[in-house]
Amino acid sequence: MLLANPAFRRLFTAQVVALLGTGLLTVALGLLAYDIAGSAAGAVLGTALAIKMIAYVFVAPIVSSLTSMLPRKLVLVTADVVRALTALALPFVDQVWQVYVLVFVLQAASATFTPTFQAVIPTIVPDTQQYTRALTLSRLAYDLESLVSPLIAAALLTVIGFHTLFVGTALGFVVSAVMVVGTALPRHVATKIQRPTTGIATFVRNPELQGLLALNTVVAAATALVVVNTVVYVRDLFGGSSSQLAIALGFYGCGSMVAALFIPRVLRATTDHILMLTGAVVAVTGTAAATLVATLHGGSAAWVALATTWAVLGIGTSMINTPSARILRRESDESTRNSIFTAQFSLSHAAFLLTYPVAGWVGAQFGLFTAALVLTGLATLAALSAARLWSRTRMSVVASA
Repeated sequence: MLLANPAFRRLFTAQVVALLGTGLLTVALGLLAYDIAGSAAGAVLGTALAIKMIAYVFVAPIVSSLTSMLPRKLVLVTADVVRALTALALPFVDQVWQVYVLVFVLQAASATFTPTFQAVIPTIVPDTQQYTRALTLSRLAYDLESLVSPLIAAALLTVIGFHTLFVGTALGFVVSAVMVVGTALPRHVATKIQRPTTGIATFVRNPELQGLLALNTVVAAATALVVVNTVVYVRDLFGGSSSQLAIALGFYGCGSMVAALFIPRVLRATTDHILMLTGAVVAVTGTAAATLVATLHGGSAAWVALATTWAVLGIGTSMINTPSARILRRESDESTRNSIFTAQFSLSHAAFLLTYPVAGWVGAQFGLFTAALVLTGLATLAALSAARLWSRTRMSVVASA
């Protein structure tokens, strides 16, 4: 039983609590932006999202390099403490630039915590099947956070002001730090300080990781369509309400969760490559269907089409995301694992720096149909690239056997 493993149980609890805190932060940050900037809140949040991605892409490799010789527990706890202190500082800001600075600090700490956390899990869950279940639980935690945190925030806001949500965020990070402190982690094998580009260079040289990099682009295309344009589909195209927007996003999350639940069983009968490439086909099918949904203008059939398409996109992205760490685990060892996981964290978010603007700017200038069409083309090219790279990998394995 996976949760019978005390180290994994404590770390998984730390992840869940920290994710709930992050969910509260998302709601509170939106309200803070509106409180400071009023009608310009959207621009403030858009800039904050860009800062988040920049921190993920550029800070993660540098911090991973600087902390490569430090104990993993120290790195995780320090990142949680920085996140908690930053969350507590946010209620006191009254200038937009202060929001940007604190968001950068907080996201830089998250860019330190997340890849380190992900690299620790293989060392405490060495069995392959148990590790696959661990990945499933982690995926479910992310999906539940996106569904549950807004509901918790909405309930809390009926009795407290939004500034108090930042306290809840800080408490989540504090609890996470406490859980990590009480976890017995394997002794960290200190290596020489690695260059920030070490993990990225490994991705560039390794066809297995190159294929994963291509599939990151498929995920980024599908996710950007949902994150950026769901509000446009629901509010502008169909004339829906805020609650219908939440329901539409919920279908995407539900699709992801359903796929994650079945992945451990599926991987007993097939390979990571087949499952993930199938997920790419599903995701591309979903983005293509979104072009057709963009031609509809409301009515029950349009809502069913949107819900179904978003569920398909959730299934496809989960089929890629959930098993991806199995490939990272196979292609790394104790000395390179943290740099490889950090490179995946950084490069996967770099793909969003391409797909978010495509989804937003193309959608605004040329319409939802064109935005979905461009993202479908991008996802298709990326999926075909992954299939070709992994086909070569299998051929080289056969040739060397």
